[in-house]
Amino acid sequence: MEHAFPEDELRPLTCAPLTRDRHNPAHIEVNDVLGNYSLTLIDSLSTLAILASTPPPTAPTERGRRGPLHDFQEGVRLLVENYGDGTAGPGGTGARARGFDLDSKVQVFETVIRGVGGLLSAHQFAVGDLPIRGYDARAEKANGREGIFWPNGLVYDGQLLRLAKDLTDRLLPAFNTPTGLPYPRVNLRYGVPFYAQSPHNMDAEHGQCGRHANHKGTEVTETCSAGAGSLLLEFSTLSRLTGDAHYERVAKDAFWAVWHRRSSIGLIGAGIDAETGQWVSSYTGIGAGIDSFFEYALKSHILLSGLPYKDADAATDSPDAFLNAWLDAHDGIKRQIYRGAQHQHPHYAQVDLYTGAIRAFWIDSLSAFYQGLLTMAGELDEAIETHLLYTALWTRYSAMPERWSTATGNIEHGLRWWGGRPEWIESTWYLYQATKDPWYLHTGEMALRDIKRRCWTKCGWAGLHDVRTGELSDRMESFFLGETAKYLFLLFDPSHPLNTWDAPFVFTTEGHPLVIPKRLRPSKRTKQARPPQVWHVPETCPLPPAMVPFSISATAARPDVYHAASLARLHLMPTIETLESPLVEFTSDHPSISLSDIRSPSNYTYYPWTLPPELIPHNATSSAMSVRNTFDLSFPNMPSTPQVGGALRRVQEGILVNSMSGLRLGMVREHDRPPAVEEPIELHEQFRIYAISNIALGRDEKVFMSRSTIDNFNPLDPFFTRTRDSHALDLVIDVPPQPASPSTNTLSDLLTDTLGEMSNLSDQDISEAIELSVDPSALENEPSYLSNLLSSLQALLSAPLPTSTPPSQPRKQQNPRRHTIPGALPTGPGAAPMPDTTDPDMIYSASNPLIWSTIYVHPTTLCDQPLPAEIARNHQIVVIPRGSCSFSRKLHNIPAFPPDRISLQLVIVVSFPEHEHDEGAPLVQPLLDQVQHTPTGMLRPHPLPLVMVGGGEETLGLLARAKGVGVRKRYFFRSQGVRIGNLIVV
Repeated sequence: MEHAFPEDELRPLTCAPLTRDRHNPAHIEVNDVLGNYSLTLIDSLSTLAILASTPPPTAPTERGRRGPLHDFQEGVRLLVENYGDGTAGPGGTGARARGFDLDSKVQVFETVIRGVGGLLSAHQFAVGDLPIRGYDARAEKANGREGIFWPNGLVYDGQLLRLAKDLTDRLLPAFNTPTGLPYPRVNLRYGVPFYAQSPHNMDAEHGQCGRHANHKGTEVTETCSAGAGSLLLEFSTLSRLTGDAHYERVAKDAFWAVWHRRSSIGLIGAGIDAETGQWVSSYTGIGAGIDSFFEYALKSHILLSGLPYKDADAATDSPDAFLNAWLDAHDGIKRQIYRGAQHQHPHYAQVDLYTGAIRAFWIDSLSAFYQGLLTMAGELDEAIETHLLYTALWTRYSAMPERWSTATGNIEHGLRWWGGRPEWIESTWYLYQATKDPWYLHTGEMALRDIKRRCWTKCGWAGLHDVRTGELSDRMESFFLGETAKYLFLLFDPSHPLNTWDAPFVFTTEGHPLVIPKRLRPSKRTKQARPPQVWHVPETCPLPPAMVPFSISATAARPDVYHAASLARLHLMPTIETLESPLVEFTSDHPSISLSDIRSPSNYTYYPWTLPPELIPHNATSSAMSVRNTFDLSFPNMPSTPQVGGALRRVQEGILVNSMSGLRLGMVREHDRPPAVEEPIELHEQFRIYAISNIALGRDEKVFMSRSTIDNFNPLDPFFTRTRDSHALDLVIDVPPQPASPSTNTLSDLLTDTLGEMSNLSDQDISEAIELSVDPSALENEPSYLSNLLSSLQALLSAPLPTSTPPSQPRKQQNPRRHTIPGALPTGPGAAPMPDTTDPDMIYSASNPLIWSTIYVHPTTLCDQPLPAEIARNHQIVVIPRGSCSFSRKLHNIPAFPPDRISLQLVIVVSFPEHEHDEGAPLVQPLLDQVQHTPTGMLRPHPLPLVMVGGGEETLGLLARAKGVGVRKRYFFRSQGVRIGNLIVV
């Protein structure tokens, strides 16, 4: 993740070094990165080390140099010469500074990934922890010196590691926050005196903010998820190499401080306040401000694999803990942010952090990193399909615009530059490593030719100020040499040691390879505790896509290649014969190459433009594009319809509808889950309400309507029909509150007078109760909202008051609380219909008690011996724990009894968490695989109705204390015969 590029006025190329803007300290686009410490040199050292694995020239070059290894060693020598060797003695002072003792305010994140990461990676190349072909990194002793003797006279003995430690120590004051999230910026000499709440801010003379505060107030405390959570690779490597665990600890704390603040739907935001831990914006995606957090979750798992950790801290310290975070993050992205094939071609949108509702349709160039990460994680198909769109965009613009809209097909908000970003090229390298598909080589060739054609200048590689016109910016970013050139080089050098090395090394988000060397790893792995809820991960990586017969490239033969081209509007590009074509532009600069040498089909619908004809499948045919089946369901305005507190109200899991008058529901037809083999797709089709009036809904948001709201609206749309749910219902129980201690009074006692008579509440009261205290899991299962509100109030306010109640003072009797528990109805030959009863009210009423009042909870699973006959004759409800035998066996052990209103009416089976596959998932329907018989083997003349509920011991406890039980039918709605999945009737 890097900073966005500013919309500065275009300046002519000066070929001058890019330096800090000391006249404008607020110019953070430059000053956040440039700390006045030779950033480009540090960021480029690992690239030189990687280039050094190429065969050396037989003779010195025309400039007298001897290749990249010589350049790498010279770069290290110059760095030590200017900033010292990192020691406390005279050698620690360089020509420019003692270490990084500089009066420069920089961004913590950029300094870590470019400065600290660059120094550490170069150090590991220098000492042989990372491979350089033909380089001898053996340490020697001579002339009183010990180290690796280089031809340029430098004796390397860890100078870069000491400098990395010096730079990191200057960043540590930023981590002293209440949340563990680092402040976004730090002064390399003075620390963080410019933050108001920092404990380092103790300037009594100039006030709390001190003389380093800016004129408009204190420094902003907003950092980003990527900036706070993407420090672990560098800091862990530094800790392992120096033996100081503090660096790794603060980086882990910062990572988990971000992750533990994720929303209820598993997403993290871009901006977060370092002091309060609050998200700054509700927009989120996978690009700017967020990207490398996901990258470091997976790569931290790889880097730290096999290293010991304390069992007590397995949930935050173990490699598996970071793997879990990545898997959870990917699950949230795939569910909420990913837009599948029905959106013309798969891509990632911008959504609401809390609801998942669509907020914007643009993608940015930073998000192109994600395909490389998916490839590392083994999600090859998702990586390949989404990488196609970025490749099509590069083909269209001969670069990657900073932000592009999938809705309009144009560059978004004028963000038209490409500053040399590496993310798409990085993903191309990862995909080629995983697939060896030549399509990615031609993709890299396109990038290489376009960059050389458009960006090379006499003094370096300029960024593009406008990808459409080719205007250059007067700036070369350090990451162009540190990442972009590096990944292009590795793409075309398959025998490079880093392409063949079997070791747990990773590239940082700045492209610096790091590894925990073998000498720091235990010789034998010890069995350690695993963090809870470890996801099952396959032991092997997936195979690359199978080759289509008579083809060369599986990617070029994909049936959705044109889908991505269509979304990128490649079919609207000029043909290759026009002057605007990059082919014409390229061949004009290279007279030895003709159009016929690199001819691509007209209008580029096969891409990249360097793709040779032999890679294009003969008579290739695109698959049909998926069509997103949407329509609007509108209801007429009814002036006489009462408006209760507004027609729409936002509640915790969606929207509560108080009136259907003038309501418009945007509907999309989709599958609720992939169908099983030989299973009709139609069984899992459903409509989802994706918008209600002008409010966009997230994928998992629901629309709630009370029965009275629907019943009071007439007429209903003929395509909007209510259907009784034959698979589920709600179990309603009245439970008296737990007896309070006789020696104290509680706040709940004081509420009794207010809350005791609530049987005549209006719809408005109920709606307000829902808005105040809706429970997410209960919402999905049509709960008794008001009783849940009262339960919450009673639980939260049950702390004893400081005053005591005299023993002689009588206590007012408290009414039972009405609970609603979702239940699953059985299927199979033994299933019996439920008793025909009236649905009870949603709230407790002494004048309208629940229909069944005698409840028996059996202590065992009722598998080994019959139930005593008197229990079935004298109890209307029998409760049985699930397990040990089949449901049919449990019913078989209930004896025959004469039907009566006081005898057994309903059997309730209580399920426990260990019986359920996925926590939070709906209960499966119990299977009664046999027709019901009595214990004597006779056919039961009056089959027993059964319902299964969850909750385990908690539900058993409620039923044991219950004074009444009833059932409440469930309903759902259909449109055109297809169920509306996220419309909940309450």
